[in-house]
Amino acid sequence: MEYNTSQPALILREYGRNVQKLVKYIKTIEDKEERSQKAATLIELMRQVTPSVKETIETNQKLWDDLYIMADFDLEIDGPFPPPEQSVINKKPKRLDYVYYNVKYKHYGRNIELLINQAIDKEDPQEKEEAIIYIGKLMKSFYSSWNNEVIDDAIILENMKSISKGKLDIDLEKVKEDNLFERLYKNKRKTNNQRSSKNDNRKSNNRRRRKN
Repeated sequence: MEYNTSQPALILREYGRNVQKLVKYIKTIEDKEERSQKAATLIELMRQVTPSVKETIETNQKLWDDLYIMADFDLEIDGPFPPPEQSVINKKPKRLDYVYYNVKYKHYGRNIELLINQAIDKEDPQEKEEAIIYIGKLMKSFYSSWNNEVIDDAIILENMKSISKGKLDIDLEKVKEDNLFERLYKNKRKTNNQRSSKNDNRKSNNRRRRKN
């Protein structure tokens, strides 16, 4: 019986020891044509061993690259792809640079600034006003979540003007008079109250049924 501890270390564990043994066997075949045919057959076996890998040009090339790697780059065959450079084994992936955004008001977040930029580009006055109202509601919601307190509409509007560099504005008196930035919260409260009332009615009905 052969124990894994007494056998050579696996080069690519995802394919298992049997595949690695087949690679070693293919290297001993003297005829290049037969060696190439056996290598192509082994590639199909490697594909079955890793069924989660979708068949694309990139994944096909990876399978052939892995074959060369398991052969320690000592395999002369007629394959569809050239042998990879030995440096690919120790090559580290390119480090991704972290993208930093200079957000003016962190409690509103980057998405609010993106929405404001989109609203600035709107040409229709009605659509622009609707966008301002929607953004105002979101800003008030985000501020309340961040600071756990209510913010005045004047501050919301002032912050919006600051972020948009004065390109977005709406009459403050109209906002306050019609509760334009508040309507979202009122609807939520109303919905929550309705749900609470329904739950209370259900509990009351269940109690009556039990008594009867």
